[in-house]
Amino acid sequence: MEEKLKQEPANIIKIALFGPESTGKTTLSEQLARYYNTVWVPEYAREYLQAKWNNERKTCEPKDLLPIAEGQMLLENVLAKKATQILICDTDLLETKVYSEAYYIGHCDPILEKYALMNTYDLYFLTYIDVPWELDDLRDKPMEREKMFNYFRETLVKYNRNFVVLKGDKKTRLATAVREIDKLLQRE
Repeated sequence: MEEKLKQEPANIIKIALFGPESTGKTTLSEQLARYYNTVWVPEYAREYLQAKWNNERKTCEPKDLLPIAEGQMLLENVLAKKATQILICDTDLLETKVYSEAYYIGHCDPILEKYALMNTYDLYFLTYIDVPWELDDLRDKPMEREKMFNYFRETLVKYNRNFVVLKGDKKTRLATAVREIDKLLQRE
């Protein structure tokens, strides 16, 4: 099982979007992939949990976290081989760890935690809560956005991750993200 959570080596820049629900991560992932003519890794948890909701009318449970993490890493490893210079990841295992701690069981499975901390990204974009919250089958904490944003930020600081907070409308966020990614490309 542990091999399924391991990030395969890739000679590309990896960008991870990170933050609370309904803060524009997917929209920005798609925009950045188009801008850089590359692929983006969707959030596997959405597909997994939507199917669970549709079939069982059940939400995420602690037993779902490892399969979600495995599915996320499978997608990332497959798509990393198709990426140009940059891979845009809608999420990562560190985000799964945050949700595990904050939402479900108060701690994180040690195997998930190990790979959440071991897998690396060149830059995280932490998405701020200044966009309207959108209701769907899976989102459930509109009143806890600020608390969750702070938890996400504290996690990036705690684990010494390179990150930039993205605020503003779609155009502003995209411009900020492009500027930061271009800095990374210039170092290559």
